[in-house]
Amino acid sequence: MKTLGLLGGMSWESTTAYYQRLNRLARERLGGQHSAKLLIWSADFAPIAAMQAADDWAGATTVLVEAARRLEGAGAEALLICANTMHLMASEVQAAVDIPLIHVADATAARLKARGAARPLLLATRFTMERPFYRERLSSLGVEAVVPPEADRERLHAIIYDELVQGLFEPASREAVIEIAERAIAGDAADSVVLGCTEFGLLVEPDDFPTPVFDTTEIHARAAMDFALEAGP
Repeated sequence: MKTLGLLGGMSWESTTAYYQRLNRLARERLGGQHSAKLLIWSADFAPIAAMQAADDWAGATTVLVEAARRLEGAGAEALLICANTMHLMASEVQAAVDIPLIHVADATAARLKARGAARPLLLATRFTMERPFYRERLSSLGVEAVVPPEADRERLHAIIYDELVQGLFEPASREAVIEIAERAIAGDAADSVVLGCTEFGLLVEPDDFPTPVFDTTEIHARAAMDFALEAGP
């Protein structure tokens, strides 16, 4: 089994979900007392969130590049950025190390296409929904994502930063996410929903939506475990 390096803490609520899912996958696939081989760098999210809000993506990139190099130096054989939004600097992180970066959008696009979904509704932070890095990555792989209207994007962003990353999971916010999705699906004829924020899987369930749901945390973890267990040198 290869060792995976997790760039986490963004937020630690969802990094905990990554840790649990990776270990459960290792046990499911190998049986007995097996667990995943992991190295975790966990950020203090407040300074990074402040950089995001200030549009200081260069500063955030510097933080992640340094962390990626530390994980590689500690023995990681592949990297996961445990946050969809922070894939904005995925290419810079990959260029800074000699080990592969398992990209969440690549894994998500592959799962969507395998299930016959081509026009998903993307629910995520405002950065992920509005900046081109994520939707263009999906588009290059044959998946054309749509996003909710501006007011709904702002509401989703507030739920993530004001509640979910702080461990608050409010029933009213769960209902709001579901209602936003239902309106957008009806208006844009989306054929599926992508939970493109790693915390959304902690708030809502697949059965809450009228179309197939793709949880990027689950998909990313499965892709990482596939890599960790694949045969090779």
